[in-house]
Amino acid sequence: MTSPASTGPESRCRLVLVLPDGGEERVKMLADAMQGGDVASVIIPQYGLDDASFQKFAAEVVPLVQAAGAAALVCGDSRVAGREKADGIHIIGNAAALAEAVEQFAPKLIVGGGNATERHSALEMGDANPDYLFFGKLAGDIKPEPHPKNLALAEWWAEMVEIPCIVMGGTDADSVLAIAETGAEFAALSRAVFEHPAGAAAAVSAVNALLDEKAPRFED
Repeated sequence: MTSPASTGPESRCRLVLVLPDGGEERVKMLADAMQGGDVASVIIPQYGLDDASFQKFAAEVVPLVQAAGAAALVCGDSRVAGREKADGIHIIGNAAALAEAVEQFAPKLIVGGGNATERHSALEMGDANPDYLFFGKLAGDIKPEPHPKNLALAEWWAEMVEIPCIVMGGTDADSVLAIAETGAEFAALSRAVFEHPAGAAAAVSAVNALLDEKAPRFED
């Protein structure tokens, strides 16, 4: 962990963006979001795109994310991740799928994932020693607040395990604070940023200001 004396974003919970479903408008929204301040990484799901269209989309998005200093994490497709020189892959499957990806691609790529709905499955996934574990669903922001189960898992995980975790937030951008208070290293937002009435850049800026002001600082 970062020294508690540090005042930068690395000393507290940081923002992760999950790209929403949709067309080319997503690229414009993402470019806007990346102007708003610190973003640790961007998870890029395939949604309903065929493989060729997903690769074309990733070719636009990955350099945009990396130019802003964030990690581009392609969801599921290791071929697209490799061809477009993404920083990592996000695995949605079970513990076996995550372990296989870690064995095959780490440490060249960041490898993490989710689908852990309770402690036992989380520990099984942790046995693979991924770079992070994700609590919640990528499209799980259906209420203003994060799911209570995900917050409880994150609090337990952060207390017990050194592997960082990302927790899916809600549709309210302020939901990142509840995540930060669990001790989680990262808070993921999607609709709260990309559907923010003031725009994605303003949302990212507001989230960082809130975390700077109120999020707990990590200890060594």
